[in-house]
Amino acid sequence: MHNIILCLSVFYTAISTAQNTSDSLSFPASWQGDWSGTLEIFSGKGKIQSVEMHLEIHKIDTSKEGRYTFGLVYGSKEQDWRPYELVPVAPERGVWKVDEKNSIVMESYLYGPKLLCWFVVQGNRILCTYEKTGDHTMVFEVLSGSETAVSTTGLTKQGEEDIPEVKTFPVGVFQRAVLRR
Repeated sequence: MHNIILCLSVFYTAISTAQNTSDSLSFPASWQGDWSGTLEIFSGKGKIQSVEMHLEIHKIDTSKEGRYTFGLVYGSKEQDWRPYELVPVAPERGVWKVDEKNSIVMESYLYGPKLLCWFVVQGNRILCTYEKTGDHTMVFEVLSGSETAVSTTGLTKQGEEDIPEVKTFPVGVFQRAVLRR
């Protein structure tokens, strides 16, 4: 048990300090542009839907804090337009916020080429990732599922080792789009 905790703490410390400095310093300027692609939505039964998707990232000229637009469009702007903004919190540590402009503001974290946002809404745990995979390509992914565990194992003793409790959570939907600018 002690070894597991030690390994996890070393792992999380390494992750939190292993950001690629050049990515952190050039973000979001190097991500600026209009990105487009097809969002594919999957369940355990396979692909259930496809929808055109756009991501618009542009510097807001009037912003004194260094805000950028972070607008999401599903289908068309008339169908589903989400005019979010990206707000710097501690860019040197990879900490940003996505302001949905409706009282919802969520912390997001830049680790190397990936911007991550993990939150819970209406009983669902959601992880959104944006990964810049090249100068003109980005992969957008969403994992979501209930925040209620489907199983709990462990919490036993094996010889001298205390086995920790492990909860497993379901994945209800996986979404993925390769976006190009």
